[in-house]
Amino acid sequence: MIPSLSRMAVLLLTSGFTVTASGNPHFSADEIMTWSSRSFSGETDYQLIEQNGYKVLQAQSRGNASALYLEQEINLTNTPYIQWCWKVSNVYPGLDETTKQGDDYPARVYVARKTGLLPWQIESVNYVWASSQPIGADWINAFTDRAHLLALQSGGSKVGEWVAEAHDVSADYAKLFGKKVDHIDGVALMSDGDNASVNATAWFTHIAFSSSASLPECPSS
Repeated sequence: MIPSLSRMAVLLLTSGFTVTASGNPHFSADEIMTWSSRSFSGETDYQLIEQNGYKVLQAQSRGNASALYLEQEINLTNTPYIQWCWKVSNVYPGLDETTKQGDDYPARVYVARKTGLLPWQIESVNYVWASSQPIGADWINAFTDRAHLLALQSGGSKVGEWVAEAHDVSADYAKLFGKKVDHIDGVALMSDGDNASVNATAWFTHIAFSSSASLPECPSS
């Protein structure tokens, strides 16, 4: 019997090739909009919009879930930090995010790596804007132990505000999976509300990998 697959595993399995990134990979909103899309339950509506002179990606989930993803090998030895800016319209109060019924997030960014040739041999870290779990909390995905979630933001205190993030992917894999890794094989983002039939809008811009832990410059809220 094939073990349950994480959503990131499904994304990587839909592509037949891997591109290796050179330099410091940086993805503008225009570039993210060209990434492949994968539906899990209906379609999250992705659009390019302008906010305060910045072009950003808007993701509207109305009780559905689809992701934009890129399969690309990224060298974490040279660029271990992932950076991005995000904003959400609301959170989902009352969800137990450690359960299958509560596995919904107004915004999430994934990184993943292949650990073998078999389809389920993929490990992913999900950076999420949590509704109930506190900032800094981490937990195993309810659908598979090959996906770990890490709450970078939580609750409504910063709803409607742009927030800059920078996280050491190598350190997070060491903490969550107990192993040192030197590369990942894919990155993705999503706003989803399919399990609990909830709605939210998220905005993303400036996804990049860097040797520096410095925060990106976000649009003004």
